[in-house]
Amino acid sequence: MANRIMLNETSYHGAGAVREIATEAKARGFQKALVCSDPDLIQFGVTGKVTAVLDEAGLAYEIYSDIKANPTIENVQHGVAACKAAAADYIIAIGGGSSMDTAKAIGIIIANPEFEDVRSLEGTAPTAKPCLPIIAVPTTAGTAAEVTINYVITDVERKRKFVCVDPHDMPVIAVVDPDMMASMPKGLTASTGMDALTHAIEGYTTRGAWEMTDMFHLKAIEIISRSLRSAVAGEQEGRDGMALGQYIAGMGFSNVGLGIAHSMAHTLGAVYDTPHGVACAMMLPIVMEYNAECTGEKYREIARAMGVKGVDEMSQAEYRKAAVEAVRKLSTDVGIPARLEALKEEDLQFLAESAFADACAPGNPKEASVEDLKNLFRKLM
Repeated sequence: MANRIMLNETSYHGAGAVREIATEAKARGFQKALVCSDPDLIQFGVTGKVTAVLDEAGLAYEIYSDIKANPTIENVQHGVAACKAAAADYIIAIGGGSSMDTAKAIGIIIANPEFEDVRSLEGTAPTAKPCLPIIAVPTTAGTAAEVTINYVITDVERKRKFVCVDPHDMPVIAVVDPDMMASMPKGLTASTGMDALTHAIEGYTTRGAWEMTDMFHLKAIEIISRSLRSAVAGEQEGRDGMALGQYIAGMGFSNVGLGIAHSMAHTLGAVYDTPHGVACAMMLPIVMEYNAECTGEKYREIARAMGVKGVDEMSQAEYRKAAVEAVRKLSTDVGIPARLEALKEEDLQFLAESAFADACAPGNPKEASVEDLKNLFRKLM
């Protein structure tokens, strides 16, 4: 079987990288952008760092900001209408995963209007054409949506999130500028950072993992583990590290998939509106314990990458426990809760069935039944 790697055509990294947006837009002959960004980023002037570059370069754009933290089918459909009305020929997505997921869905539907219901994009949709070109500018260090072929949309009516996996949605350009992430509050820095760590660990242990993606994921685990605490403390070195670490994790997991920590996090977000990174952080050590028997020697390398000393002298049981405890300690240190107060026993069946049906579940290294998932959710109570 051939292993496929898909990445952006071009990516820029480092302080001031947003200035390259104008260079790329002109070089590619783009005429007008639909700028997708959420209302808070507009209010606090983060989006303005990019529109100032467009204004200075004389590049036309219109802003679309009907974007929620967990973007909905309605958000996407409104965005498609806005894109058509603006006659935009490319999209600039500014924000975290929500802005980028919305932009990807808009871009796909503009190019493939037969999927305008949005729901039909779930899973691996048979789209025929690449989406409208997207320049992705992350403002959080976590989702790596700027370098993935995935996006997640919330179906409010059915109380579920659905994952879309489509090579046609890859942004052509990623602009990873740590200055765009400087306004992240501590809580958001922590939760998005733990989302990035979950990407790296699940990507490293997923069934589709192979040597090249292992390389990405182990490096991402190392960078995130040494950077997240200082990023939450507001230190520039930590923020720079997280900007790079989360991108490297995205280079890997986008190409090999994830596991049930993400399936379960998607479900918690849909039912309780739990922030995605928080849900991932709560589920990750629980799922790691469940998966441990199916991971060979990989937990030793996870523990090593997270800075655990003496792993080569540990037994298999010891280094597996050390890896889980390193994850749990990092999560605690950055302020993530270990329990979900909203979780109710009567919700467990629906939660487990939804997680079982999620597109990320098949990649898990150990098969999980609905009953297994119920028991794992119960550990959050």
